[in-house]
Amino acid sequence: MISVAEALARVLVLAPKPVPEQVALRAAAGRVLLHPAQAKRDQPPFAASAMDGYAILEADHVPGAVLTVQGEAGAGHGFSGIIAPGTAARIFTGAPVPQGAERVVLQEDVTREGDRIALGGKLEAQTHIRPQGADFRAGDALSAPRRLRPVELALLASMNLPELTVARRPEVAILATGDELVMPGEQPAPDQIVASNGFALAAMAEAAGAKVRMLPIARDNEASLRQCFALTEGADVIVTIGGASVGDHDLVGKVAADLGMERAFWKIAMRPGKPLMAGKLGGAVMLGLPGNPVSSIVCAHLFLLPLLAAMQGLPGVVATQRAVLAEDLQANGPRAHYMRSALEAGDGLPRITPFASQDSSRLRLLTEAVALLIRPAEDGPRAAGGVVEYITL
Repeated sequence: MISVAEALARVLVLAPKPVPEQVALRAAAGRVLLHPAQAKRDQPPFAASAMDGYAILEADHVPGAVLTVQGEAGAGHGFSGIIAPGTAARIFTGAPVPQGAERVVLQEDVTREGDRIALGGKLEAQTHIRPQGADFRAGDALSAPRRLRPVELALLASMNLPELTVARRPEVAILATGDELVMPGEQPAPDQIVASNGFALAAMAEAAGAKVRMLPIARDNEASLRQCFALTEGADVIVTIGGASVGDHDLVGKVAADLGMERAFWKIAMRPGKPLMAGKLGGAVMLGLPGNPVSSIVCAHLFLLPLLAAMQGLPGVVATQRAVLAEDLQANGPRAHYMRSALEAGDGLPRITPFASQDSSRLRLLTEAVALLIRPAEDGPRAAGGVVEYITL
């Protein structure tokens, strides 16, 4: 058995480089920007008013000054005149500041009668003018790689970029195996269960930017497995569920090898999830996940999600955080243990409490967990109050 860190390193070696493609800005949500995107204009493109008020000269910004209003500037239509001594222009938020104007006095700080305004006795020090290019200048770039959130889309739109270069979405084929499985909505026989893992894995992969196709369940015979593997053609990643152990009905490894899979490893020193297999099958990366529900989902967090990130140009890492242990723990054994846990607020770091039951068949407990407490292999006893690492679920 190899360590989790070594297994992840071997998985990432299998990851192909991201494939760039051009997409419209409207289609870029959640995609990974591959190259820095440069602004085509300044923002704001002109000195703009930050408030509703009157544009005036600095020399006229004195209590009691009486000024003549020459015109008006609004968003989308500026004032073409020049602000001269003793004059002002009505201006609204976002409007271009007229030529000559040096500040905007708030409308609340003046009284107006006809085309004349009188400045009040208390005036603000701020100019209330947003300089041209205060947000960004033409040629400024949004760094890459990065996954594009709604706020980045707004920024890129204001940069006047209608199209972007993003990573092509990896295509993931998910293949559940086992005579014991039926699909949701079907009537299981007394010795069957409803297939569940694939739905979690598909949702995780899609949230990570992939396109997913869920294949028919493969039965525990070589002919069925070969037929289902044929349906993976064109996929970038093949994820099998179950059948990767050493039992008489665990045929995934054998059939994959017969089809030409180059195995990178099999078996990891971790729990849950020891029987995990990875390799290359044709042009696809193959991950053979355990059939146990919790095991497959934990392994997907540790290996599938970093793989998909790397395939889109992002770092293929598992982000960990630190917390304070809320209770004593006994020494851990020879396998790293990822323990379903609860988190609560603490003074500084949060407090983490592993569940009493860590049975890897109990999927409901995973829905109640918000973190996986990481116990390294051969980790000694831990006392409450010590600092540990965890993965957010």
